[in-house]
Amino acid sequence: MVRALLIHILVILIVNCTPKVYQDDAHPTVDDTGHDSNTIAPSPPLGWNSFDSYGVYLHEEAAMANLEAFSKKLAPYGYEYFVIDAGWFGEFQLQSGTMYPAEKHAKVLNIDDYGLLQPSKTYFPNGLKPIIERCHELGLKFGIHLMRGIPRIAYERDTPIKGTSYTARDVADTSSICVWNHQNFGVDMSKPGAQEFYNSLINQMAEWGVDFLKYDDLVPYPDEIEAIASAIDQCDRPIILSLSPGDHLVAENLQTFRRANMLRVTPDIWDDQKGIDLCFAAWRKWQGSEQLGFWIDMDMIPFGQLQMMSPRPIQLDSQITKEEVSEMINKGELQNIELLAGKGWKRWSEFNRNQMHTFITMRALAASPLMMGGDLPTLDSLSFSLITNPHILACNQNGVMGHLVYDQQGIEIWNTPEKNKDAGWIGIFNRLENDMKIDITQSKLGLEEAQEYVLTDLWKGEELDEEVTIASQGVTFVRYNIK
Repeated sequence: MVRALLIHILVILIVNCTPKVYQDDAHPTVDDTGHDSNTIAPSPPLGWNSFDSYGVYLHEEAAMANLEAFSKKLAPYGYEYFVIDAGWFGEFQLQSGTMYPAEKHAKVLNIDDYGLLQPSKTYFPNGLKPIIERCHELGLKFGIHLMRGIPRIAYERDTPIKGTSYTARDVADTSSICVWNHQNFGVDMSKPGAQEFYNSLINQMAEWGVDFLKYDDLVPYPDEIEAIASAIDQCDRPIILSLSPGDHLVAENLQTFRRANMLRVTPDIWDDQKGIDLCFAAWRKWQGSEQLGFWIDMDMIPFGQLQMMSPRPIQLDSQITKEEVSEMINKGELQNIELLAGKGWKRWSEFNRNQMHTFITMRALAASPLMMGGDLPTLDSLSFSLITNPHILACNQNGVMGHLVYDQQGIEIWNTPEKNKDAGWIGIFNRLENDMKIDITQSKLGLEEAQEYVLTDLWKGEELDEEVTIASQGVTFVRYNIK
């Protein structure tokens, strides 16, 4: 009991060692390193996002349950952003007698007279205000998901743009439509009224008390990124901007991306080896791109229970994939089955222990924001221990994206120096499907041979051996200090 209390105190000290102050004026102070000392995100944000566990179908009861669990389980360790993902505005058709959706994306959206999205009466009959107020009452910050553009229903109704003489049809680009979600048209930023539309939307978010915006289908459209960032600048509230998803990034747009605070550099990541491999590839490409207030994001953490709103139809075999079901539907072999958002059906995360260690160690060393994705009320002990591990949090909140120092025969070694210290963290990753041995030298670890170091295997809690066996798809997580 005493040991647990000491660890709890250590984590709070580690996570809160960097003060978090907001940019309140147009002239932020700059410290002697050249960094803006009033940045809104001085370290990688920590939080929870509803998509992995609830898809686009989070409802009021589940939101409140997860918020209360967040406050008890994650907030003591420095997690602060509670984020509701897409679908919160959709008037979904439901499966009879249930809260389960009967359509992938809602065909009917709730908007106001100015074409601005409003909370779903189906899933949030009391609106979002009680959730936002409870979030702030608990000392947490509230986040929400938005899709790029203007709702099609606003175009159809030709709703006015607040504070202007323009309407939705004046600014909508009907040729610019998200590939996976057809609810919106893009906004043509060359048109009068376009910036004012985004200003009105962001101002509504600020009035609601939103602290974090996850903006989807945005990274291929730098002009709309600029517009949304400018809309945030003109509102009266500090709001973190997270760009998503990241499978179609153009590196030449990095300066525009840096107007946001988080940049997704992967597609959706799920609980399989493919997702881990995609993260490693993105890490290689974007290593060194982070800076104070701007973090390279590898998507959510798919631990715990996932896809809570997508139970497998009882008439389907337990091993059948969504891809196979989709093919059967297209062939006319299956009817009355709707394939919902997300991957697979309701399940516990299918990562094995080695993959879980690799996944969370990678996120720590890469300074990727830690956004838990699984259901919090039912969170298992292993997942909880990993996402609240003091060494993981210390490495992650250090805010330095590690660099690759060794890559041979399936072994990758990544080194993350600690700021302003002769110390840091190392991940020795086995990327192969069989156990691997490696002789440890300081050169392989990216350390100076002339210097003496204390090397600690953090997962084992003991001094690092001169020869290490790393399990299939596993990792040895190392702390180094000068003797």
